[in-house]
Amino acid sequence: MVPKQFLKSIRRSGFGPNLFDELRYLDVGEPDADNSQRPLNPDFPLTLPDIRAPRFAGKENFGCGSSREHAAWAMEDYGFRAVIAPSFADIFRSNALKNGILPVALSASEVDLLLRRLTL
Repeated sequence: MVPKQFLKSIRRSGFGPNLFDELRYLDVGEPDADNSQRPLNPDFPLTLPDIRAPRFAGKENFGCGSSREHAAWAMEDYGFRAVIAPSFADIFRSNALKNGILPVALSASEVDLLLRRLTL
């Protein structure tokens, strides 16, 4: 969710611009760089200007591989207050709750329906 080059900081803020960095941008990001001039990936939903909701919908085992608290910090810093998915990695769930992000588990079919409605 946050590439390794950004994980050296122990500040709790400033990670939002690098959330899903490798998917949102067409180049490689650097720590403390100005992201405003980086080329955006037009095919990634979070780069669309009208996609700025306080909730995020994901797939099974959301947050798997995000063993550091940085993933939750980045989600919170970006503005997300809830993550909806069929299941969550245990560490991500714990870190999300500690950082004020509500992990909401729904069935896979309910999440798929929600995602379809969001893309209409």
